[in-house]
Amino acid sequence: MEKGKTYHHVKPSTQYKREHKADYGRERIEVLYEDEWIVVINKASGLLSVPYPGSNVRTAQSVLEELLRKQGKLNNKHKVYVVHRLDRDTSGVMMFALTEQAQKIIMDSWHTMVTERLYHAIGEKQQSTGTAKNQVESDLLDEEGWITDKLAQNAHNVGYVPKAGAKDKNGHEIKTVVARTHYKKIAEGPTHCLFELSLDTGKKNQIRAHLAAHGYPLAGDEEHRASTDPFGRLCLHARTLEFVHPFTNENMKFEVAEPKEWLDYVIKGDLKPKTPVWISSSSGRSHKQNNHKNEKIELGEKRLSRKEQSHLDFIQAGKKRR
Repeated sequence: MEKGKTYHHVKPSTQYKREHKADYGRERIEVLYEDEWIVVINKASGLLSVPYPGSNVRTAQSVLEELLRKQGKLNNKHKVYVVHRLDRDTSGVMMFALTEQAQKIIMDSWHTMVTERLYHAIGEKQQSTGTAKNQVESDLLDEEGWITDKLAQNAHNVGYVPKAGAKDKNGHEIKTVVARTHYKKIAEGPTHCLFELSLDTGKKNQIRAHLAAHGYPLAGDEEHRASTDPFGRLCLHARTLEFVHPFTNENMKFEVAEPKEWLDYVIKGDLKPKTPVWISSSSGRSHKQNNHKNEKIELGEKRLSRKEQSHLDFIQAGKKRR
């Protein structure tokens, strides 16, 4: 890719990765386990789990299919079937089924079959500096506990925690879903925390939205307007997946640690963070200059053009997509 080339209709972080990420578009998977029914992999950040409708982009599913096809293991009875997903920018352990029967059994019994599913994440301590936007009233997180705020989705299909009593343009309550996240602070530094998290519900963007609403947006999270991007990626990693095998009843546990640099970064703190590409301007103008005519961006909302903002506010946008 040509350095400095402008890509239209893409997020600033995506353009930056296209120009600077060595394996952009060629992210790999690591097969951790495989038998005749299931396969467990370690997915790289930046790789979609599965394709979305009308898309032919490279995904963890397609990469796995290509790998198994080369090994002569795919046929009419054995294919790669989806049983759960990870966000594109989330790395870590995930499972696929290799038969339609296995897929059905796993999806029907997921909540009883899976005994432990842990994530590690780096959250910014924005609540201590007063820079967090749209925090819920009880925003201070203890060392360990539950976050139970209901989630909504904005016009760009990004999950967020709506303000209490928020209404759409017709005066109706914003549609929300129940979400429960258990968190534990496993390391805390002057500017960031390293969290261990588990999901009681598996809603889209749940961890990211819940922590952002309490003043801890994940480092590298453009969607929730993070202020730091130390590793050029979303700092969310699916570390542990433990389950009872759907056919052998064997207890299986797979664990891939997040990069060691995450803990080092949290303990040291980021006292002079580099401005993320979604806040800074490629033309060198300041964040303040870029946004002096813009309305405040709601938590979880992608930045709209000035023309779009003049015709479509946040609640209207969310209603339009529902």
